[in-house]
Amino acid sequence: MTRTTHTSLVAVAAAFAVTQLVLVHPEMGLGWDETVYVSQVSSHAPAAFFSAPRARGVPLLVAPVAAWSSSTALLRVYLTLLAGIGLYVALRCWRGLLPVRVLALAGALFGSLWVTVFYGPQAMPNYWVATGALAAVGCFLRAQGDRHDRGAVRGLAASAALMALMRPTDAAWVALPLCAALIGVRRWRQPRLLGAVLLGLAAGAAEWVVEAYVRYGGLGARLAEGARIQGGLGRHLAVGDQLRSLGGRTLCRPCTGAMPDAAVTAWWFALPVLAAAGLVVAVRAGRAAGTLLALACAVSAAVPYLFLIGYAAPRFLLPAYALLAIPAADTLTRLVTAPKGRWRAAATTLVAAVLAGHLVVQYAVLEHTVHRSTAAHRDYARAAAELHRLGVRPPCLLTGRQAIPIAFYAGCASAHIHGHNANTTATRIIGAARRIRVAALEPPKSSPPPYAHAWRPYYLEDLRGHDDYRAYLAPVPDRTT
Repeated sequence: MTRTTHTSLVAVAAAFAVTQLVLVHPEMGLGWDETVYVSQVSSHAPAAFFSAPRARGVPLLVAPVAAWSSSTALLRVYLTLLAGIGLYVALRCWRGLLPVRVLALAGALFGSLWVTVFYGPQAMPNYWVATGALAAVGCFLRAQGDRHDRGAVRGLAASAALMALMRPTDAAWVALPLCAALIGVRRWRQPRLLGAVLLGLAAGAAEWVVEAYVRYGGLGARLAEGARIQGGLGRHLAVGDQLRSLGGRTLCRPCTGAMPDAAVTAWWFALPVLAAAGLVVAVRAGRAAGTLLALACAVSAAVPYLFLIGYAAPRFLLPAYALLAIPAADTLTRLVTAPKGRWRAAATTLVAAVLAGHLVVQYAVLEHTVHRSTAAHRDYARAAAELHRLGVRPPCLLTGRQAIPIAFYAGCASAHIHGHNANTTATRIIGAARRIRVAALEPPKSSPPPYAHAWRPYYLEDLRGHDDYRAYLAPVPDRTT
C-alpha cells in the first residue's frame, strides 16, 4: 500500500472518529439493547436476560472497559476509537482493487451517514457486521487476484469470524454470495477460500451454537425462538418501515406515522441508483466482477430486513450501506473525472453541492436522534435514582415495563414473566421479594400484576412519554429471619 493510500484512509477514519466524538455525546447514556449487552460483563449491574437472537460479540468487545468501569463516557470514547480503526482496516482490505480516491470517498460516504455516526460508538453489533462485510469482500477479491496473498485469506477468515461473533444470522446472509461465487464460478473455485469463509463463520458462531444446545435445546430451537421474538420470519414488506425509521427512529416497532420529509429519505433512493451505475463504471474499467460481488452481498444482507421481518431499525441495513458505498463512490468519482475542461469544474461543483446538502440533512437527523436518545436515557437514570430514594438498592430486582434499562442504571437484576424477555415466574418473583427489594414497574393506567396487588404504589415521574410510571414496591424483606 502506497503512502498516499495509507494517509487518505487514515484521514477518513480519523474524521469519522472525530465526528462521533463531537456529535454523539459521550455522556448520552446507554440505551435498552446496550444495557443488555454491557450488563453481561459489567461490574455495575447483574446480567440482564440474553434473548435468543443476541450473540456474545458485543459483550466481548466492551469487556476491556465495562468489566471494571461504569463510566459511559469512557466506554463511548473507547468504542469511537475502535470504530475509527475498524473503518480504516475495512477500507485497507480493498487496497490495490480500486483507486485510492474511490476508497476514501466510499469511507466518507458510509462514515457520514447519521446512522453510521450514531451507532459507531454504541455497544451494538450492526456496525461491526458492516465493517466485517466490507473487509470480507475486499479480502476475497484480493485473494482471487493473487493466489499467493496469504494475508488476504487470513483476513477473509477473520472478517467472517467477526461478523458471526457479532450476529451469526447476518453473517450467514452476507457470506451467502461469497460461498455461491466460490462454488458456482469456475475461475473462482478455490477450496482454501471456501474453507476460510466457513472456518471463520464456524469460529465466530461457535459459542452461539454451543449456547443454543445448552440453553435452547438445539440450534433449530434457538433459530425458531429468535424468529418468534422478531415477529415470525416470513413474507413481510418492511421497505416502508425502513423509510419511516430514517427520520431518527432507532426502533420502528410498530412502525406507524407519517413518512419523513423527502429531503431525509432522498439519499436512500439515490444510493442504490449510484451503486448500480457503479457497476457500469466497473464494467468499462474491466473490474466488473468485484463490484458485482459487492452488490450481491449488499442485496443479500438487506433481504431479511426488507422482506422477512415486520418491523425496522435503521441500524439493520448498515452492512448493505457499507458495501453499496464502494460502487456509489466509483460512480461519483467518475462523474467528476470524466468531463474535460470547464465541464469538469461544473461537475465537481455540482457533486460537491449535492454532497454538502446531504451532510446537512444527515447531521440534522443525527442531532435530533442524539437529543431524543440522551433525554430518554436520562429518564432511566432519574427513575433509578428515585428507586434508590425509595430504598430499592442492590441487591434488588425490577420487573415490568422498562425494567431492563432502569434495572441496569439502578444496579438491580431484572426479570419478566411475559413477552420476549420472559425468564422467570410470578412464584420466583414473590420468593425473591422475601430476600431482597423488589419493584414492579407499570404505566399509570395499567393495573399491577396479580402478585403485586398488595404492594405499595409509588410514582416515578419524568419518564419521557410515560409520565407518572408506577412502581409497586414489595414489603421490605425481614433479613433477620
